[in-house]
Amino acid sequence: MTESVYKIIELVGTSEKSWEEAARVAVETASKTLKDLRVAEITKLDMKIENGRITAYRARVNVSFKYHG
Repeated sequence: MTESVYKIIELVGTSEKSWEEAARVAVETASKTLKDLRVAEITKLDMKIENGRITAYRARVNVSFKYHG
């Protein structure tokens, strides 16, 4: 097995519809500039509230990608 190194970054995705969409937005946006994305881990979910109403769902996501030296 070849040895590998991975970097992990934290992202926050937002959506007006759901936590799932917020996480998807984060990963899809990251995939436009990062190569070899491997794993996404949801670490925290929260909501933005204005005037007693939910206005946004937020997903904090740790994403790992393969490091190429």
